[in-house]
Amino acid sequence: MQEHIEAYRKIFSGDPDMESVAPGRVNLIGEHTDYNGGYVLPAAIDRSVRVAFSPRGDNMLVIHAVDRGEVLKRAVGADFKRTGTWRDYVLGSLGVVLEKGLNPGGISATFSGDVPEGAGLSSSAALEVAFVQAFLKRAGAAWEPLEVIKAAQRAENRYVGVMCGIMDQYVSVFGEEDKAVLLDCSTLTHDMVPVRHEDVSIVVLDTDVKHDLGAAPYNERRASCEEAARVILGRKGLLREVLPQQLEANKARLGAINYRRARHVIMENERALRAVKALGEGNYRLFGSLMYASHNSLRDDFEVSCGELDTMVEAARMYFDEHADAGFGARMTGGGFGGCTVNLVVPGQEDEFMTAVLDTYGRKTGNNGRGWTFRPSQGARVSRIARSGKGTDPVR
Repeated sequence: MQEHIEAYRKIFSGDPDMESVAPGRVNLIGEHTDYNGGYVLPAAIDRSVRVAFSPRGDNMLVIHAVDRGEVLKRAVGADFKRTGTWRDYVLGSLGVVLEKGLNPGGISATFSGDVPEGAGLSSSAALEVAFVQAFLKRAGAAWEPLEVIKAAQRAENRYVGVMCGIMDQYVSVFGEEDKAVLLDCSTLTHDMVPVRHEDVSIVVLDTDVKHDLGAAPYNERRASCEEAARVILGRKGLLREVLPQQLEANKARLGAINYRRARHVIMENERALRAVKALGEGNYRLFGSLMYASHNSLRDDFEVSCGELDTMVEAARMYFDEHADAGFGARMTGGGFGGCTVNLVVPGQEDEFMTAVLDTYGRKTGNNGRGWTFRPSQGARVSRIARSGKGTDPVR
């Protein structure tokens, strides 16, 4: 994937100095628990956002979005105004660096990516991490990984306006090949959990549907969780601190909606820990059953699934019921209201599984889906690009 580098050479008449890479992610289990201080089990995927960049002699940003054929040109210190486009993610990444008193100066950049957008695979977090890294490198600053993660999260919270948790940015930075990341979102510490590619394949199926509801449903659910924690604990806190018996004791005080939201989060934390143990024991059947339970909870209690996601998960379940040696389980992954399902499939069975499930899904919904097999991959990095000797890059 060199489109961004070739585009840079064409646009700026020379070689870029550096490349910043940040992968997307798929979450195996532990959904909508991150901003509640809970546990999540994502893996970085072998799809990423890649930024080719060099310093300029002035104080201008000249950033080309190769995949869109669009360009951002503005002074580094210009006032931020939200546009609802990719520019917010880039300028938000700049903003969080400027907030720390760093001025990266002018930069010429091109970027492209192969993380599917609108599919719940965190193309936005990958974009933020990639540009935070690029601006830091340009400013000559070296931040600890957790500082980069928090800055990228702040870019989305403050500048994009989505009050996301920290999971997406965290795994984009800390991902490793053939491992998932068990992240404790209360302590911001993690353990690496082997996902042996010879035992299991991660197949992601895209419903090709995104019910674009904006940030409102996400922010509403986050507020609901915060209110439930406050009622149960008698103070500001996180649902991570709440035990199942405390939830039940406060059911009447919570009201039906807040009770269901809290029940999903609390039980999803327990499922995530059980899933890690199952992976360690190689018990993929148990892991698969926990995936189904997670999906049901997201559908019924947290209400972030949709008909297309439910149909795709049910198609996978039916396939696995008929072909017991083909795989283990399925669930929606990501924020919800469309996007993707994640499926654990026996290696060698991926193509037949995808064909069968997408065919069933298409017949039942009339929609075309897509599928990929992902392997847990390396996290974000910045590296110098070898010079091609083409041009002198006179205009930056």
